[in-house]
Amino acid sequence: MARSMRTCLHSGRLALLAILVSGGIVLQILACALYNNWWPMLTVLMYLMLPMPLIFFLGSSSPSMMSNEGDGWVNFTKFLTGASVVGSIAIPSILKHAGVIGWGALSMELSSFIVFGVAILWLIQMNGEDEYSSAF
Repeated sequence: MARSMRTCLHSGRLALLAILVSGGIVLQILACALYNNWWPMLTVLMYLMLPMPLIFFLGSSSPSMMSNEGDGWVNFTKFLTGASVVGSIAIPSILKHAGVIGWGALSMELSSFIVFGVAILWLIQMNGEDEYSSAF
């Protein structure tokens, strides 16, 4: 396939990734605005904290996050990332259990988490593709 065509397909994938992230943000805001309760915005703290361990502790010379190998810092990064993911699900669940938010806000929060998760997994898959090994 021509190089210009590959570039166009890659740009389209990036545009769809941006649409996914924007949709997740819209769901996050709608979960608060539709029910006139801004407590679910606490989840944004976890979304902001999620990439921090990866930025601080994972260098380019380190093994991949998906491998079982690694030193203490890589394992600590995996732990903090996992804690952030669990917190992103736990905060809305605890708020619902405490009666602070309703079922509608909880479902929008969890669907926002799913959209963000799909976007992150798609980004990891896009970065892992080799230019010569893919069909495009």
